[in-house]
Amino acid sequence: MKLTKDGLGKSINGWLLRQIELLKWKTEPFTEGSDGMRGVMIQGTASDVGKSLICTAFCRILSDQGIQVAPFKSQNMSNNSYVTILGEEIGRAQGVQAEAARTVATVDMNPILLKPESDMKSQIVLFGKKLETMGGMEYRANFYEQGLAAIDQALVNLSKNYTHLVIEGAGSPAEVNLNDREIVNMAVAERADVPVILVADIERGGVFASIVGTLALMPHPERVKGLLINKFRGDIRLFEDGIAFLEAYTKLPVLGVIPYMGNHEIEQEDSLGVREISRDNRNRPIDMAVLKHPYLSNFTDLEPFLNEPDVSVRWVEFVKDIGKPDILVFPGTKSTIADLRYWKEQKIEDTLLSIENKTRIIGLCGGFQMLGDSLSDPDGFDGTKAEFEKGLGLISGMVTHFTKEKFVKRRSGTAKMNEQTFNVDGYEIHTGRSKYGGKALVSFEDGTEGVQTERLIGTHIHGIFGSADSRQAFLAPIRQEKNLSQPMVQECSDRYSRFAGHVKAHIDWAQVERIMEGKG
Repeated sequence: MKLTKDGLGKSINGWLLRQIELLKWKTEPFTEGSDGMRGVMIQGTASDVGKSLICTAFCRILSDQGIQVAPFKSQNMSNNSYVTILGEEIGRAQGVQAEAARTVATVDMNPILLKPESDMKSQIVLFGKKLETMGGMEYRANFYEQGLAAIDQALVNLSKNYTHLVIEGAGSPAEVNLNDREIVNMAVAERADVPVILVADIERGGVFASIVGTLALMPHPERVKGLLINKFRGDIRLFEDGIAFLEAYTKLPVLGVIPYMGNHEIEQEDSLGVREISRDNRNRPIDMAVLKHPYLSNFTDLEPFLNEPDVSVRWVEFVKDIGKPDILVFPGTKSTIADLRYWKEQKIEDTLLSIENKTRIIGLCGGFQMLGDSLSDPDGFDGTKAEFEKGLGLISGMVTHFTKEKFVKRRSGTAKMNEQTFNVDGYEIHTGRSKYGGKALVSFEDGTEGVQTERLIGTHIHGIFGSADSRQAFLAPIRQEKNLSQPMVQECSDRYSRFAGHVKAHIDWAQVERIMEGKG
């Protein structure tokens, strides 16, 4: 993040002022301090059409123009969270977008975060802190007014420090069964009084029906000022008649057709996005199998391995599909005991015994906790009540107990793996408190964290594989065993600018600017 020391201080001071303002919540629509506040809202015809990445690109483009821009998403549903410098949780997409905007991520950028704990209940994180767990009907009935108040307050706070907002919608705005109490799409565009650009994913097929149908069913379609076609593959000339049809039928301009870009290196908030990228790296010599928990979280810990040209990353939903990989990953989870039981019901212990001398194991956060001797959560703070749950026993003596208070903290230290030392810059976010011994993985000024053996590493720290040095240290013995040379990994030093340039080159940015200024 390109931020001066003075800028960081200003952001922290702004946060302190916001804490005072939070004591005076407002229930009227966003108006205070909004003079000169401009922006745009990116809505989509469905989930995973690319809204988050387009918002990221817009944030960087506006930042390049010297504009004080901030991302905003009123309510996010994701177990892939971002920890701010003050130890608060927001949706990871808004943290990434803040980095693209060259500003400090704050809870005002995503005041409401829902973290699913089961099919029926989600943990509510309000302004970065855990509030309570609610079922869907209870949330819809009892949280609506409180949610609107939080959204209005966040918009007021952002208007004091920024001139432009890039607002991200959620899912589809045409969910007619939810629109009377929705707080994520057109209701937000109305409260912030910004125009809307509608994005459709052409790769899925049915792009014409998805656009026309969405416009027909969404409230206030007159606020939509343009269309974007995303993830196009092939010769753009083949779609010229499609553009002409859409513009004639909808009376809206097609602002651009953005070609698919699979190697943008920007973290995906939705695991669907990571799974799509991983399809392109099959048949590589190092086989990494990643367990796809039912309540998977923080899957972006594994995204950096997609940059390794000799590593194949594949998702595994059933034990029978694990096979005999070189690396088996237990990633993070929002409901550790529930997901542990899912794998134990399929007798994963037998598979672990059969591969114990051939496969290296990685345990991350909740996945790390599964590898211990036992877990206990008598009050169900992590989603599933259990007085005692037997772990997988790969880390002898490790016990985990879940508490009401969540541990959230950014972490910086050093780690040594296979005689190679590297820096670690990540964060911890978990309710389980674990006790274990053995050789530590990461060292801090005030202690250590994690554990490592010859064929296993475990840690609560998310982002530990973010650097090429860390991945090289971990992969070195595997490459040696397979007689593979160390490949040259060219990591994009400014992935945000690269992707923003790609987007800007394929859209009518001048028209987007006119739309944001209310002239489109």
